[in-house]
Amino acid sequence: MNPSVTTVAESPTHRHWLAYPLGLARRSPTFVVGLGIVVFFLLLAVLAPVIAPFNPTQSFSYEVLQAPSGRFFFGSDGNGMDVFSRVIHGSRYAFGIAIPAGLIMIGIGMPLGLLAGYKGGWLDEVLLRTLDVLRAFPTIILALAVVAATGQSLVSMVVVIGLLDSPIFARVVRAEVLTLRSSTFVQAAIAVGNPAWRVMWVHILPNAILGATAQLPMRMAWAVRISATLAFIGVGIQAPTPEWGAMIRQGAEYVITGEWWAALFPGLALMTLVLGFNLLGDGLTDLLDPKRRGVGK
Repeated sequence: MNPSVTTVAESPTHRHWLAYPLGLARRSPTFVVGLGIVVFFLLLAVLAPVIAPFNPTQSFSYEVLQAPSGRFFFGSDGNGMDVFSRVIHGSRYAFGIAIPAGLIMIGIGMPLGLLAGYKGGWLDEVLLRTLDVLRAFPTIILALAVVAATGQSLVSMVVVIGLLDSPIFARVVRAEVLTLRSSTFVQAAIAVGNPAWRVMWVHILPNAILGATAQLPMRMAWAVRISATLAFIGVGIQAPTPEWGAMIRQGAEYVITGEWWAALFPGLALMTLVLGFNLLGDGLTDLLDPKRRGVGK
């Protein structure tokens, strides 16, 4: 027997590298598919200047509404801009909204939920009712009003979307804290004299954050979707900025005359990334569920 073959076949390192991704795929194929989609678009965003054949706002005035071809892979739009280059650069705006908006959601919602769940009483009641008032308004109408008042910039979009969705994280964290605050390890931490802030941030929060972690990709999907919706109805980021919602709005008017590509490709990109975020969130929920953690090991 060739000893080198035996060594490779039985290498613990070799088995280790295969075991983890295979085990993860068995436990939650949804997570793996969602992660793959999100990573793909993230790479597009990072490498956009290298991948895109043209500047996303470069206009070819004599090549307006050209069908997909070897020169324009996804065709050109009504301004003579390359749709393929604009779709790729649009991923930058999608993550440029989703990531900071998600951080705002967590940064506001997490402390509020932690404080409300741990302190309870009137503070919990006041915070809950305030959050309920925010959630009672139709999100799109509230976003329309705030964006119209603050201006149609990327920063205002990020802040508005983050603020509007922070109650989701506050409620998730609060529910976890209510369960954990009477647990043995928390009571032990209080008994040995830890101050309230240390009990909350060191002992409770690391255990309460799991539910919010699973929610984050799904709320990022919502952020991408709502920003595209605002752009589509003319309130969010507008052309010639390569934002998918604005591109769909601009291309929609040409669909009835047969130039379908200007709206189709940004629409497919938007749909696919939102799907990826949602699958990633569903997969995280499966992986973080204590009842399912042992499955597939």
